[in-house]
This record gives sequence, structure tokens and C-alpha cells, in this order.
Amino acid sequence: MIPEALNFHVLAPIGFVGIGSMVVLLLEVFLSRAQTFMGRNLDERLIGSLLAGVSIFFLFLALSVACQAFSAGGAAVFNPQHPLIRLDAFSALATALIAGGALLSCALAIYYLEELHINRGEYYALLLLATAGMMTLVAAVDFLAIFLGLELMSIPIYALAGFDRRKLRSNESAMKYFLIGSFASAVLLYGVALLYGTTGSTSLLVLRSGFDPSSPLAVIGIALVLVGFAFKISAVPFHQWTPDVYEGAPSSVTAFMSVTVKTAAVAALLRVLGLGLGPLEEMLVNVLWVLAVLTMVVGNLMAVIQDNVKRLLAYSSIGHAGYILVGIVAGGVEGWSAVVFYLIAYLFMNLGAFGVVVALANRGEDCERVDSFAGLARTRPGLAALMTLFMVALTGIPPTVGFFAKFGIFLAAVNAGFVGLAIIGVLMSAVSVYYYLRIPVLMYMREPEEQAPRLETSSGEIFVLGLCAIAVLFLGIFPNGGELPVVDWARTSVSVLFD
Repeated sequence: MIPEALNFHVLAPIGFVGIGSMVVLLLEVFLSRAQTFMGRNLDERLIGSLLAGVSIFFLFLALSVACQAFSAGGAAVFNPQHPLIRLDAFSALATALIAGGALLSCALAIYYLEELHINRGEYYALLLLATAGMMTLVAAVDFLAIFLGLELMSIPIYALAGFDRRKLRSNESAMKYFLIGSFASAVLLYGVALLYGTTGSTSLLVLRSGFDPSSPLAVIGIALVLVGFAFKISAVPFHQWTPDVYEGAPSSVTAFMSVTVKTAAVAALLRVLGLGLGPLEEMLVNVLWVLAVLTMVVGNLMAVIQDNVKRLLAYSSIGHAGYILVGIVAGGVEGWSAVVFYLIAYLFMNLGAFGVVVALANRGEDCERVDSFAGLARTRPGLAALMTLFMVALTGIPPTVGFFAKFGIFLAAVNAGFVGLAIIGVLMSAVSVYYYLRIPVLMYMREPEEQAPRLETSSGEIFVLGLCAIAVLFLGIFPNGGELPVVDWARTSVSVLFD
């Protein structure tokens, strides 16, 4: 018998996405046996497009429910007697970000998968399952739900990383990600076991009241939990998997991973630190300070020497994880709201950059080498202009959203007394100017290579690139204006972590 107290509305976003994955798998079976659909002959391309459309529909439902929950305010748990999942302003906004990123990734993948001849239904089912895991992760208020969400997110992405089974490099990236990801999950789970041993519960609220900084087991437990999250957000020295996986996975998968996994992991980390620990201990702040510095320095310096665009963006992603850690170290509503705004900005900047890489895939091969962008302004002027915009935004140059995102992070650090950390962040941003603007220089100041890029752009790619470009410019000029007060949304969402 189902208890009357259960609130199934809390699970609505997760439920829509989970049901969508099942529908996609069943629909593929039925469509593969049918001969025609609405008067058109069914082939692999049409089936893939239909399944992508179904996936986008269910993601849109989840996005709508999350936005409604955020607008309504308040907080609700699925089971008040055993609170594992909570839908509040913070989890609703994070869920909306994840659903939006997954939706755009689906639209971006349709023609790309056809170009690589791997447009199969299980791709969208795996993407939806991973998205459901991320939504569980950001809504979790208990370590059991956190681990469940983490694994539901990770296992489908292991498969997606090796989805192009014909290529050894893709298989290698999946295996590396699986091995390192499994190790990270084991480390986090062992940390949870130690915390359970010291507090007697896996609830974050009980952890907050029962955590004893003088207990060696408690300190080791929270350290191992942080290591597990550091793997997921690609913080140095737990970043080794990122460049290899980003390079080996299909570009549409890399685009999906780069924005949604980081959003989910950072949101879950904020929940653990804010709800589970409250005001951070000085020792923990010092550890995060060191992680932030190492991540910014290693990520940006290693990006300078990369000749592969996907590896360059991978090390860039590591550098951005360092900037996010700066905001976490700053703490308080100001620092953490700057982190949430940064995640929103990063979604559009990074997905746009990977969108250009996806749009240039030709004859089953990705456009990966930096030199492949030489002369692109002559052959594909529209894509060259968009890539320039996204590179400028990732650098943090006004009037793009990247500038305001970094400015908010560094300002919060200065106001919190971490002036040195902010200075290091600004210096590393200056370093990033070299490798980001290197690509526009090649596109506009070098002759095109002999091999011409793909000359047509699909409607899905146009939609994603156009939306990302508009968001990068609009949020850069009006970060908190009009009908989209994004800064206020970020502040409202993190305020629930300090109640």
C-alpha cells in the first residue's frame, strides 16, 4: 500500500525523463519493424530523428515542471518520514539547467550522429537515463540518494563515451572513464561509510548537527567525499580522465558531459557543504583554496600547449572548475550565487563552442585539430563568427556573459577576504586569452586547408548555436534585467542552503 504522505510531484522531473528513456527504447523496436510512418518510408535517419524528437519532448516536460517549481517557491520532500529527495528553489533551478543542457545536446546530436552513422535509439535512452541520475543527484538530501543519483548518472555516460564502437579511441575513453569513475565512486562511498559510522545517519541534516571536526574518522570521511566530488568536477589533481575522455568520446557526448555533469556535480557539492556542514571549517576552506589554485593553474597552462580542440576545451573546462571553486571558497550567498550564475553562463558558452565543433564534423570525422580551423572565416563565415563569440565569452571579455560570470566570482572572493585567490584567478584568465583567441586568429588570418569543411548546417545545429549566441550576448548585456533576472534567480536558489 502506498503511503498517502508521499509527494510524487517532487519526482515529476525525474519521472518524465525516466519514462522518456523507456518510451524511446520501446518506440525504436516498433519503428524498426514498421515500413512507413505518416506516409514516409522509415530508414535509420528518420527513426533517429523521431527518437530525438521524443527525447526532446520529455526533456521539455521536465524543464517545464522544474521552472514551475522554482516559480512557486517553497520546498517539498518525496517522503517526509524518510527525506531522501527534496524539490526546492535550488534543486529546481539545477534541474532546469540540466534538462535545458540535455535538450540542447539532443538537438545538437541528430545530424552529427547521422554524419558518423551511429544514429541509434539507445543513444537517446542513455542520455535520458544519465539526465535522470543528474536530477536525482541535485535533489538529494541524503547520501543514499546522492550515491544512487551519481551512479545512475555515471553508468550511462560510460557507455556514451564509447558509443562510436568502431573507433578504438572511443572505446579507450570509455574504459578510462569507467575505471577512474568507478574508483571515484568507491572513494566517495567509503567516505559516506565513515561519516555514517560517526553520525549514525546518512542524512545531510543529521551530518550537520552530528559532525565533529575533532574526530579523525569524520575528517577522513568528509575528505573522501570531497575527493569523490573533485573527480566529477575535474578538479586537480583528480582531473586526469578529462582530456582523454573529452577527446575520445563523440563530440555530441562531450558537449553533453561538459555542461550537465559539471552542473550536477557542483550543485550536489554545494548541497553537501551547505546543508550538511553549514559554515565551512577553516581547515576545509584551506583545502578548497589549494584545490582552486591548482585547478586554475594546471587547467589554463596545459590548455596553452594543446593542438586538439577537444583537449583544449577539456583543459579549459578544468580551468573553469577552478574558477567555480573560487566561488565555493568565498562562501555565503554572494559567493555561491556567483557559482550558480557561472554554471548558467558556462552552459551556453561551452555548449556553443562544442556546437561549432559538431557542426564542422564531415564524412564521419570530427574537426578536432586546431589547425583545421584555419581560414574558416572564408569557407564558413557564420560558424567562424559564432566560434569567435564563444571563445571571447569563455575568455571573459565584455560584453559577453563570461565577463560578468568571472567578475561575480572574483568580486565575491575579494569581499570574503580571499584577495590572493582572486588575483590568481585574474592572472589565469589572462593566460586563457592566448589559447582561446588563438582559434579566431587562425580562422581570420590564415588560408583555408585543402580539405573543405561541411558546408551545410542542420536545423538542430542552427537552433542550438543561435540560442547559445543570443544567451551569451543577452546575459552579458542584461545579466539581471527585464523578464530574466538571472542573478536574482541564482541568489534565491542558494538562499535555501543557508536556512
